[in-house]
Formats: sequence, structure tokens, C-alpha cells
Amino acid sequence: MKDLKDKVVAITGAGSGIGRAVAIAMANEGSVLAIADVNEAGLKGTVAQLPPGAVSSTHIVDVSNREQMHDYARDVVSNHGHVDIVINNAGVHLDTSLMAARYEDLEWLFGINFWGIVYGSKEFLPYLMQRPEANLCNMSSVHGLFTSPRIGPYCASKFAVRGFTLALAQDLKGTPVNVSCIIPGGVKTNLVRSARYGTDTDLTFRLRRVAEFDRFIARLTPEKAARSIVKGIKRNHKRILVGGQAHLADVMSRLFPMAWQAAMGAGSGVPAGTPPPRPPVNAGRK
Repeated sequence: MKDLKDKVVAITGAGSGIGRAVAIAMANEGSVLAIADVNEAGLKGTVAQLPPGAVSSTHIVDVSNREQMHDYARDVVSNHGHVDIVINNAGVHLDTSLMAARYEDLEWLFGINFWGIVYGSKEFLPYLMQRPEANLCNMSSVHGLFTSPRIGPYCASKFAVRGFTLALAQDLKGTPVNVSCIIPGGVKTNLVRSARYGTDTDLTFRLRRVAEFDRFIARLTPEKAARSIVKGIKRNHKRILVGGQAHLADVMSRLFPMAWQAAMGAGSGVPAGTPPPRPPVNAGRK
């Protein structure tokens, strides 16, 4: 899709971070925006940063709610006549070991990171299929290529997104819809700062995790990430690798899968001497 002017673009998680940056970048291309977020104040902040004359509609949506996603897709088409591009971007983070993760936290994480992608894909696809050319873009992560200690739940959700998106691209081969899997490295967003943490952590540990992410991992600004994503959409890329970390992880995980996985698992992020968590037998029950 070389020309994005006047294309109707639906973006979830557009109230901050990558979603906001992509919305602004798309508006600068002349696209018509239908942006969604669960945070109304965040959406208003995004609208305030759009270039003069940008056309947009805002939608308060919980992506983990199937009915709300159904209504979102319907409302976008009702407001704008059609939809050309859908970017399922909304995501959250859970920092805890798989053993210590509570069921309710896992359900919250997968409800947004995975089911939000599924709902956004399935609810919008009937409308996208009506267009002569359309794009469906789902947000995975470098942690959909390899895992790291203590973020197993997050990794599992992003692996699931990547698998779902790759399979969907196969199903839609020969149709007007190009399916893209977006794979960013560390981006300077509030993802880790606003994460949920397991019961096996304390405040000091959480502050350290945020500081480490900001200093060592979040190398890319949302604006640079957005430029990569927009370029990938224009070129109909099946995989949109965002940032040097993503390109490195892609190459290493293919050439040296076990060695790369071992290297990424070398640091646990848990203070030395911390015993593994031993939750009670009923841990995680609601």
C-alpha cells in the first residue's frame, strides 16, 4: 500500500507509546484515523498532537472485550464508510515467573495481548476483505522470537501473537488483505513502568527493573518505531522488524536458536540468593 493518503486506519492502544506515534505518523501521511484506547485522557492527548487538519474519530475500547471490539469495528465503518488498515497495537506487561504467576494476572495479560489481537483481526477482517487493498498488522515483540527469565507470561503471549499472525497470513494468501507481524525491540514507552508484578517481588526490585529497561533496553523512540512501521506497511512487509535489536534477534534466533536462547537466559533478573517461589497449592485460584 504505497499511498496512505485518505486511507482509513484503525489503531488500538493509540493513547500512548507506539500507538500514539503511529497515529501521528499516519496522520502526517494524510490518513484518516479511527483510534482506540481504554484511556480516554490518553486518546485526547493523542488527538491534541495530530497535525492541523487531521481527520480522526476516537473510540473508548477495552480490547479484551469481544463485544466492544465488535462495536469498534462497526463504528469505524459507520463513521468513515470503510476501513483500509488495522493496527492491533494495544499491549501490557507482566513481570513474574511462570511458577509465581497468578491465574487472574495471566488472564488479564492474555486478554489484552493475545485475545485483543484475535478480536481485532476477526472483527475487522470482513470489512477489510471488501477493500481492493488492505493491511492487517498485529503487534508481537522480540520476545515472540526468544524468551527471557521472569517474563515468561509476556513471552508466551507474544509467541502466540506471532503464531496466530503467521497462520492468518497463510489463510489469507490470495486475498486483498496483507497481514503483517510487527516485531519491535526495546522502545521508550511506559510498558514496563505500568506493568503488573508478581507477588515474588518488592518495590525495590520493581524500581530496578524499570531503571534497567530505561537504561539498557529501551533504545528506540516511539517516533522512530512508528517510522519503521509505516515504511513496512507501505511495502506490504509480512514481518516488520523495528529497531536494531529486532533485526539482531531475528538473525540470531534463526542461525543459532539454542545458543541465542541460552544467552538471553543467562541473567535471571532476580537478586542472588533469592529462592524460587513456592506458592501455596491453591495459588492463582479466584
